Amino acid sequence: MKYEYHGVVIEEALNDNRLVNTLKIEKVHITGHKKQQDRRHLYQVNISQEQLNSLSHHINEDWYLYFWKDNLITVLFHDNQFQFDYLNRDTWTEVLNYAHSIGLDESDMDFSTSGL
Repeated sequence: MKYEYHGVVIEEALNDNRLVNTLKIEKVHITGHKKQQDRRHLYQVNISQEQLNSLSHHINEDWYLYFWKDNLITVLFHDNQFQFDYLNRDTWTEVLNYAHSIGLDESDMDFSTSGL
């Protein structure tokens, strides 16, 4: 399998957390919130195009995941998908407008490619 994309998967964003077991995991981080329901389980992963397509069908509403391959960013929402050039801020408009339309703040949409 060719692992072309990098990203951070948040387990709580998935409607089936068993999908994490199918991914090539590089790092794991669990946030330190005292209340268990506030904790997030983050996985830095490498995934294939096929896995990216599969994940796009398993994202909970009000969540998103994104992956990068060089400068190409792919953002997955539960009902939509966007691609743009990370280095060209003008190409971000469509995804930022969509995120805003579903109640996400633009400040949450930095699309960092540094991983965990």
